[in-house]
Amino acid sequence: MTDFRQSSDAASWFAAPAEGPDRSAFNGAFRMYGRTYHQDPAAAFTEMRRHGPVVPVLLEGDVPGWLVLGYRELRYVLSNPTLFVRDSRYWNQWDNIPPDWPLMAYVGYQPSMLFEMGAAHERRAGAVSDALAAADQFELRANCERVAEGLINSFIGSGRADLTAQYANPIPLLVLASMLGLPDSDTRALVGEVATTLNGGPAAMQAYNRVQAIMTGLLELKRRNPGPDLPSRLLAHPAGLSDEELIQDLLLTMTAGSDPTATWISNTLQLMLTDDRFAMTLSGGRRSVGQALNEVLWKEAPGQIAIGRWPIMDTQVGGRLIKAGDLLISGLAAANLDPKVHPDFHQGSAGNHAHMSFGYGAHGCPHPAPEIAEIIAHIAVETLLDRLPDVILAVPPESLEWRSSIQMRSLESLPVEFTPGYQS
Repeated sequence: MTDFRQSSDAASWFAAPAEGPDRSAFNGAFRMYGRTYHQDPAAAFTEMRRHGPVVPVLLEGDVPGWLVLGYRELRYVLSNPTLFVRDSRYWNQWDNIPPDWPLMAYVGYQPSMLFEMGAAHERRAGAVSDALAAADQFELRANCERVAEGLINSFIGSGRADLTAQYANPIPLLVLASMLGLPDSDTRALVGEVATTLNGGPAAMQAYNRVQAIMTGLLELKRRNPGPDLPSRLLAHPAGLSDEELIQDLLLTMTAGSDPTATWISNTLQLMLTDDRFAMTLSGGRRSVGQALNEVLWKEAPGQIAIGRWPIMDTQVGGRLIKAGDLLISGLAAANLDPKVHPDFHQGSAGNHAHMSFGYGAHGCPHPAPEIAEIIAHIAVETLLDRLPDVILAVPPESLEWRSSIQMRSLESLPVEFTPGYQS
């Protein structure tokens, strides 16, 4: 195990020289795990950037990789899917990765569109995009409002709530379950199981298997009784997806759409509760919910990184020699903070949506997934502020804890207080 230099300054992100001749390029690599990193990744990115737009890093277990944190360099990588492939079977470190590696869920090959390439990826991603685009926007908005109102009703009488666990986390899951056309009897089970898979840990795989079983039953139901829902549209799509492809892509849509959207909601509420620019005053109204949502995507992106890309041949990125099969980590949040592109929010930049928070290129979030996520997040935040106009943070802002997740920048909890009200 690599030893790390212990210090209280920014250099504490540095690792000591890596062991072994094959890892000499990772001497002095940054560690992307531990409390120091998780509590303030933006500070880590600032320190890393002093060493170039692409830096050697160690993931949990001292697994080496290259973090691409320059905006221009990341666009280059994500724009070249034939050189930097998404298929993790190209990784040159598999002999050194234990089967119980904590980040295996992000790199272990699965037959979903996430790991497909070329025409195969276009076929499957195109089908999902078409099915999402056919969703009724009026019905989606109405359902978001119903879900938000129902959750608020569950805690409005108490005068206290954890807006992460009781509000932000369940909203996207419940809305997406409705888009799947799930029977009510399966919705609660699916929401609970998906939440377990996203939390990771020993129970995640068993929960994932149960989610697969629910999806298999759902497809059988929709073959018999098709409706205006996502599975029915995918079953009828001319791409002719197999059952395995349908199950994998529905699971990916559910999981990839829920956790980032929930985090987006929670981080936006945190911003609006702690930043005076978004406070309601006698002299004028707060900055808009839309401005807060956009600012969070730039400054506290829900998805901090994406693991990963693997070059099929030796190449150079940002002045670094990257070996064939090396792991490249897309620094989505770091690229957003690149001083060359990062907006000045105090001057106003509501219309600047050039962030990387939804990815980029062929494997970015498929259209119209970002628009659907924005509808859910906007209605969730606006509905809560309308129903609880005097809501305040119940703890000092500096006491808020962030999840120890390399992938997501999300709060453990967001405790608030407000005047108790009545169910609507």
